[in-house]
Amino acid sequence: MSDNGKNLPVKLPEPTSYDKAAGGLDALISTARNVLEQPGLIRGVRALANVNQTEGFDCPGCAWPDPDHRSAFEFCENGAKAVADEATRFKVDPAFFENHPISELRERSGHWLNKQGRLTHPMRRRPGSDHYEPLSWEEAFSLIGQHLNALDHPDQALFYTSGRTSNEAAFLYQLLARQLGTNNLPDCSNMCHESSGTGMNEAIGVGKGTVSLDDFEQTDAIFIFGQNPGTNHPRMLSALQAARRRGTTIVAINPLKEPGLVAFQHPKELYRRPTDLADIYLQLRIGSDIALLKGLMKCFVAAEAERPGQVLDHDFIATHTRGVEAHLEDLHQTSWETIVQETGLSREQIEAAARVAIDARSLIACWAMGLTQHSHGVANIQQVINFLLMRGFMGRPGSGACPVRGHSNVQGDRTMGIWEKPTDAFLDRLGAHFGFEPPREHGLDTVGAIEAMHQGKARVFIAMGGNFLMAAPDTERTAEALERCELTVQISTKLNHSHLVTGQHALILPCLGRTERDLQAGRPQFVTVEDSMSVVQASRGHLPPASDQLMSEPRIVQQIARATFDPADSPIDWTRFEGPYDPIRDAIAAVIPGFDAFNQRIRQNPTGFVLPNGARERDFHTTSGFANFIVSPIQPLPLAEGQLVMMTIRSHDQYNTTVYGLHDRYRGIHNKRRVVLLNPADLAARGLAPGDLVDLISHFEGQERRADAFEVVAYDIPAGCAATYFPEANPLVPLQQIDRKSRTPASKSVIISLVPSRPADAA
Repeated sequence: MSDNGKNLPVKLPEPTSYDKAAGGLDALISTARNVLEQPGLIRGVRALANVNQTEGFDCPGCAWPDPDHRSAFEFCENGAKAVADEATRFKVDPAFFENHPISELRERSGHWLNKQGRLTHPMRRRPGSDHYEPLSWEEAFSLIGQHLNALDHPDQALFYTSGRTSNEAAFLYQLLARQLGTNNLPDCSNMCHESSGTGMNEAIGVGKGTVSLDDFEQTDAIFIFGQNPGTNHPRMLSALQAARRRGTTIVAINPLKEPGLVAFQHPKELYRRPTDLADIYLQLRIGSDIALLKGLMKCFVAAEAERPGQVLDHDFIATHTRGVEAHLEDLHQTSWETIVQETGLSREQIEAAARVAIDARSLIACWAMGLTQHSHGVANIQQVINFLLMRGFMGRPGSGACPVRGHSNVQGDRTMGIWEKPTDAFLDRLGAHFGFEPPREHGLDTVGAIEAMHQGKARVFIAMGGNFLMAAPDTERTAEALERCELTVQISTKLNHSHLVTGQHALILPCLGRTERDLQAGRPQFVTVEDSMSVVQASRGHLPPASDQLMSEPRIVQQIARATFDPADSPIDWTRFEGPYDPIRDAIAAVIPGFDAFNQRIRQNPTGFVLPNGARERDFHTTSGFANFIVSPIQPLPLAEGQLVMMTIRSHDQYNTTVYGLHDRYRGIHNKRRVVLLNPADLAARGLAPGDLVDLISHFEGQERRADAFEVVAYDIPAGCAATYFPEANPLVPLQQIDRKSRTPASKSVIISLVPSRPADAA
């Protein structure tokens, strides 16, 4: 910028921020407001009194584990939002659909749709109709059975599920699909933590976390990669606070400066000053985690050279691992110049973080989608495992890997067999117990399912929970895919856009929520879930159901099966699963390892039981029989002049695709969602000011995708990076930009450019 020929410094805009600790009084106020607005005081308090209690229900929010010793308030602000949202007193009944055509509802925001309330009756959209109309449960099941039986091949059916589904429902669901003859069981894992499971299974023989809450109570150091616990897993903040007070050192690694990693004030301790959390905060460039991890491990090697035998765990490496020689050679070949250039961090910053790991006797590495949703997501995870293996931080107290799952039973779904690539051992047990031959050919994951629908190769799409349209990448192509189906079925609690972009025939089947009482044959039932640390526990709702027309998910699946399979020809007697859920758990015990005497153990252990995990015992069930060091190259994104790398994120008033409100308190953003967070220098370089409107264009293999009218926000994020909320930015995520092993969409590494926003009439 110049003035009268003189160069003047550019004045950068001040970044938007939140100047308080996470939690605190603001969290209490937010909780109270959501309870009063949705279920009301009495119903809301009753629900919160039972959330995460041993005789209550598991929070429908995140999968952070519950402590053995529960307090009276075992919920966080965002968990309370999830509970209030499900327990709302508002209803979406047949009169609502009579008054609101589908074409009108399509134009509404997801926030507005969700606010309308609980679905109360089975509903049907006929071909060509602009309205849903009620139908009986019997008619709904008959229609599904007719469509499934009319398929030319079982692989023309898709059975999607979200992580809200209970173990009992998930087990029956996969059994239904496999008796039909398909392994087409895409699920929400495909879009989030699939890279964790894939990477960990190759490296250590298990796709789940190897730590427990007890490990957090005795660890020396916690490294948090690509995770925002303040919004996505708020109860984790209590564990971090307790660890910090005991003297644990916390290193946070995240492109955004998130308040939930900086400081936390427990809402029950307003009389105490907030607890500082991260001792070191590394704001690396988006997608440069491999480079950072190699820098940390190069420091291990250098320290070992200075103090031979005192840094690397040679006994552990020799006894329990393979591939260390190639790994060390890769570190040797990786230059500090490359590491500094890719991460945007100084060598001194990386060395300071490495000293924490070198001085620690025990260490936990945590991560979430900031690591997994990249085209190199699996490589990210395997570098984290390399980092842990070098110092033996695996299979000993206070140490291990901790992928933090974002949905309450997404891990349990996979344990129950919700997977498009089942092992032969699982299929052998399933077939032997039920007396049929399950299909062996691998099925379709989420990306494959979208392509199959788009190409006309899949004709029936059934979703148990979730909001597939808005959760999936490349929204426009996903919508086209769903509209090419003959039948789409949504088993749901709340209205969302996936109910409005449908096949020729469409059904909405309203189900019970976690908070609600489940009676089968007049007897109250419980279901079970598995948390991020492999603890299986019971969940039982206590609230009266939102409608007497609601049906439980296990019962819905059982009734679909009865409408699909002729009892005279079916090797499976589906009537045995008609009443109480004990027979389902008996079948799980017969098929799934670790669930022996399931019914007895779940009743005898109020806090649940832990599933076996070989890596915790240093028993690595890999193809080599050892933990494997795996070499991965640094994979820089090819940015052209003026381009940025964008990641999608949640706001604080959001859980997955469900938007509770329009505020992102921890980032200082209010009453807006179509925003793009940019470094102040990137605004200045483009002549932008906060509040300006821009259109975002993503670039992938010569293709461009566009999303219009995003407001520019100055934020504390590295230069060359951008952040946007999903699902608003999901149209920019290319369907085929995926990790080639996990096939997870790269929602955290989308290359974009900014252009001035075009007028609304031109859009």
